Amino acid sequence: MHEPMAPYYLSLIAAVLLGSAGQIALKSAANASTSVTAQFLNPLTILGLAVYLLAALCYILAIKKIPLSLAFPSVAASYAAVAVLAHLLWNEPLGWPQMAGIALIGGGVLLIHQ
Repeated sequence: MHEPMAPYYLSLIAAVLLGSAGQIALKSAANASTSVTAQFLNPLTILGLAVYLLAALCYILAIKKIPLSLAFPSVAASYAAVAVLAHLLWNEPLGWPQMAGIALIGGGVLLIHQ
């Protein structure tokens, strides 16, 4: 009898989402800090690092059963998510070059899971 794969794929999705959230927290801390020292002491930096740790734990669980050749490229989905969130939160560029890159990333992630 085969073990269900859904928990491992949910863990991979959680890792991607948490990694994206960690990146947003770190950028928020960077924007709010006046010096490098203040940035590292900012609660959002600490939160961002903690979220990254949780993302890593989810990823470790995911790669127990998902081949690394599928799991690791899937993490690229976080690049797309962060680009969109950065545009929405801080009006960072999201023109045709970024949209084309996001489409390529999405297509690549979908392709490796076929």
